[in-house]
Amino acid sequence: MPQGEALEVEVDRVERLTPQRVRATVIKDAGDDPDVTHRAEIQAEVELLNGQGQEEIEIAGGKGVGMATRPGLDLAVGGPAINSGPRMMIRSAVIEAWQEKGPKGRAPRVRVTIVVPEGERLAQRTLNPRLGIVGGISILGTTGLVKPFSHEAYLATIDSGLKVAAASGAREVVLTTGRRSEKQAMAKRPDLPEVAFIQMADFFLHAMEEASQLGFKEIGLVSFFGKAVKQAQAQPCTHAHKAPMDLKSLADWLEQAGARRKLVQAVAAANTARHALDEIRAAGRLDLVPEVGRRMLAVMRDFAGPEPVVWAVIMDNDGSPLFEGRLQGEEPV
Repeated sequence: MPQGEALEVEVDRVERLTPQRVRATVIKDAGDDPDVTHRAEIQAEVELLNGQGQEEIEIAGGKGVGMATRPGLDLAVGGPAINSGPRMMIRSAVIEAWQEKGPKGRAPRVRVTIVVPEGERLAQRTLNPRLGIVGGISILGTTGLVKPFSHEAYLATIDSGLKVAAASGAREVVLTTGRRSEKQAMAKRPDLPEVAFIQMADFFLHAMEEASQLGFKEIGLVSFFGKAVKQAQAQPCTHAHKAPMDLKSLADWLEQAGARRKLVQAVAAANTARHALDEIRAAGRLDLVPEVGRRMLAVMRDFAGPEPVVWAVIMDNDGSPLFEGRLQGEEPV
């Protein structure tokens, strides 16, 4: 591993392809992590190169490993989508094996080709096409280990998307919490390229800070009402386990905005944000939703700092807009 630990991984099979070349296959075990490559075959074809002389350890991507076509990632454009962490691990493993079994007095001269037989099909279920990685999956990793439902893995995905957008010359990005909100955001902003839309999931603070640090001039956020309430409450992470829905605060906001006592009590007693929105609608007071939107914009400003224009859209469950607003500095625009 990059930090020096060792990890034993069961090898499913080893095949000798030629006297100079073998293939080892493992079956990916993602544990509890929601990984599309769970139970996929991952192969390493290792070939001894001819000649003697200086050390040469070549790392290549074969069938099912994508190729990077856009700048902004930890990858060379035109090269295989195997980032620096796995490259370091592969290189270290080759050197260790050579020291144990290789010819004495000779430097290792080896080509390692990573192959994922189902990689091209699996990649269609990832963000790789959006990031400009074509033809297969990415071989990623920083520590060599994945924690279940790894926050680190998703944060790295957000960062990669933002960096690719910046490298492509985009001046504006639109953050969404998932595929449904992203679909609505794309319909609203057909003028923006696909690369400008970033699924941040629950990582509100991180995505806003990273987008600001990368220098985007405008940062948009498209959320359904439930997530918008949590974002308006300045929850840095809006996952249910980390940020339970606080409808009492929502009720207090509505009261401050002029809601009648009956509605305030109904919202405070609601089971979910969707239930609360139904109560607001039934009372004929959807005009109160902008109170959530204004607070949401203020939090975006706090998270992003003073420079970028921030804008937000809050959607009903059917995708219709409940609020749209923008801030430049501290002033609505």
